[in-house]
Amino acid sequence: MRNLLTTMIFSAGLVHFGVLTAAALVPSRLKWHEQLNKLPRLQRQMYWVYGGYVVLAIVAFGTISVFLAAELASGSPLARALCGYIAIFWGIRVALQGVFDVKPHLTAWWLTLASLIPRSYLV
Repeated sequence: MRNLLTTMIFSAGLVHFGVLTAAALVPSRLKWHEQLNKLPRLQRQMYWVYGGYVVLAIVAFGTISVFLAAELASGSPLARALCGYIAIFWGIRVALQGVFDVKPHLTAWWLTLASLIPRSYLV
């Protein structure tokens, strides 16, 4: 059972890096340069810093999950706490997906692919 859990955690770590690939398209697809220029300088800077922190968190989640999958599968209190935090992070993100109005930005088949996945698979 632990081997299966280790493999699943390792695979989830790889998925984190896939999410980053998609996230890299967000600034250009949403025209952040143009849209954020309407904001005061401090708000623009804060927006980029917050985005950077989210990217850094996802990189950390992916790296830890890939390289320390066995330790995360061990069930130690620290492993459970980190896995719990990652689950909460993504749980909130998936819940927000149902609230955000993304349809106007899904203009290509590969952009709509993720939106075709039934919500029950994502939760």
